[in-house]
Amino acid sequence: MFLSTFPLFKNTEIKLAHRLLRALLLLLWLELGLLIILLPWTTFWDANYFLNRYPSLIPILLNSYLRGAISGLGVVDAVLAIDAFRRKHPAAVRN
Repeated sequence: MFLSTFPLFKNTEIKLAHRLLRALLLLLWLELGLLIILLPWTTFWDANYFLNRYPSLIPILLNSYLRGAISGLGVVDAVLAIDAFRRKHPAAVRN
């Protein structure tokens, strides 16, 4: 990686940067998963731009099966984020 070849950074600083980046990415994935789980069941979903602009989409977007499928994708995303958090990541920089 580029940072490992740059002489101003120490090995521990690079490892810390990788850990922080990994933690931020995992939190982002978890947050997105939780958002996708909850969003289809809120009033924001019921009254959005596409329903007002294209009334023919109302039966499709307000269908409970579609909402459940989107929430299911959110569950998968959240579970993958939690699983990635539990896994031990490989060493970022090897000597």
